Amino acid sequence: MEPDTVASVEVAADAEVMASVEEGETDQFIIADVTQDGAYLTVPLGEAASLPAWR
Repeated sequence: MEPDTVASVEVAADAEVMASVEEGETDQFIIADVTQDGAYLTVPLGEAASLPAWR
């Protein structure tokens, strides 16, 4: 049996989340809650999950 590794979280009803790709020496995928300062995550684009993988 595999352990449940997905933690439940609360999502704010007024959150506004956006995603972007920043091109550069290493392309970065960025996802951010624009309603909160410092609420973002970056990952090298090659390591980001594809949309079908998120479903």
